[in-house]
Amino acid sequence: MRWLLGVTAVFYRLKVRATGTWSRRGVSGLSRALVYEKHGDPAASLGLENLKLPDLGATGVHVKMLAAPINPSDLNMIQGTYALLPDLPAVGGNEGVGQVLKVGSKVTRLRPGDWVIPADAGLGTWRTEVVAQEDLLLKVPSDIPIESAATLGVNPCTAYRMLLDFEALTPGDSVIQNAANSGVGQAVIQIARAMGIRTINVVRDRPDIQTLMDRLTLLGADHVIPEEMLRKPEMKDLFRSVPKPRLALNCVGGKSTTEMLRHLEHGGTMVTYGGMSKQPVTVPVSALIFNDVTLRGFWVTQWKRDHALNKEAMNEMIASLCTLIRQGKMTPPACKQTPLEEYRVAVEESMKPFSSSKQILVM
Repeated sequence: MRWLLGVTAVFYRLKVRATGTWSRRGVSGLSRALVYEKHGDPAASLGLENLKLPDLGATGVHVKMLAAPINPSDLNMIQGTYALLPDLPAVGGNEGVGQVLKVGSKVTRLRPGDWVIPADAGLGTWRTEVVAQEDLLLKVPSDIPIESAATLGVNPCTAYRMLLDFEALTPGDSVIQNAANSGVGQAVIQIARAMGIRTINVVRDRPDIQTLMDRLTLLGADHVIPEEMLRKPEMKDLFRSVPKPRLALNCVGGKSTTEMLRHLEHGGTMVTYGGMSKQPVTVPVSALIFNDVTLRGFWVTQWKRDHALNKEAMNEMIASLCTLIRQGKMTPPACKQTPLEEYRVAVEESMKPFSSSKQILVM
């Protein structure tokens, strides 16, 4: 009997992070969730557990998760290397889309049937169901593709803000970016295209680079070049047909960043939002003295927190992105759907170099 009670206690460990703490007060039903109890290799650290749902309360929203992507920041959180680390144990995943099942008596913005995405990082989206406070959720239209909704809150928002907030770009201007095949890079290409902004897209060399270049061109990229071309005289020929960029978007660091800076217009801005090479950003002295470039950083999580009370700015951004999706001007990155139970395969695929598809966990 003591053994049976012990097993029951383990099975019903109450680990639901919905309002910032693990709750011990549940409602009927369990959620299957990918939980990690320590930092380390994501594929080894994650495990599927049954978590009991907490009380709905007056301001709670019961959500059935539909789909959630695996982003690099999600993996960095599990590894313990990200700037934002939740208390352990934690449920993985910061992005995704779900459908509202039930709302508390004081919930005013949401109702059953609505689609919602997290308003901030840390919700823990890799689970079948969650109970969250109303202010932690954003309503999105349910008439857009589920993969678009699941990947809406991070990459497209990052691309949108960087294109609008750092330089006053007008149609005909150009932007240069590395990691152009990333989720953010693909969103930059499509949003810039809709704005009339030309893009110069830098990608790392690889065996199937022509296939990749063709795919980005179909998305609307004006120029796709391998990283090595940044150092070649042919760049002068490129700038005979397109103006030098006023904005550079850096997700790599290292040599790629240094070479991009050399092609930035006088007084232009480089925004760093990632560091895939794990190398520092090295700036030539000439770029600062003679070209007067500005170096900035951007983290969409911080932007959302800075604008948490300004719902108008958040809603305007989401509405603009959803309009582009409906018009067929923005599609999600190439995705591969994987059942939640097969998460190890999806996580391992996400960690491979030159990965061409974003892994989406479907519930």
